[in-house]
Amino acid sequence: MPEQAITTPIYKLYPSPRNRDRQLFAHEVFVPHMYALVDPPSYDPQGRWSLFAAHRLADGKNGQLVTFELQADAARFEARFTPD
Repeated sequence: MPEQAITTPIYKLYPSPRNRDRQLFAHEVFVPHMYALVDPPSYDPQGRWSLFAAHRLADGKNGQLVTFELQADAARFEARFTPD
């Protein structure tokens, strides 16, 4: 059975089945590309992470939200991620 959607003040989120940790972490990166391949483990995070399909409520933009436990992991992901 699919997991329930999570609604925050900013996003409506749908958890990825690949998540080991099914929680939101403090450091978020919104990827405004719904179909881009986002593979957080390939960015060598030192802490925990989670991935969600995301609908941004303010402007209706769909994409993906990656959340990280550590700010350094979010910064590394943001600097290295390039959608194909």
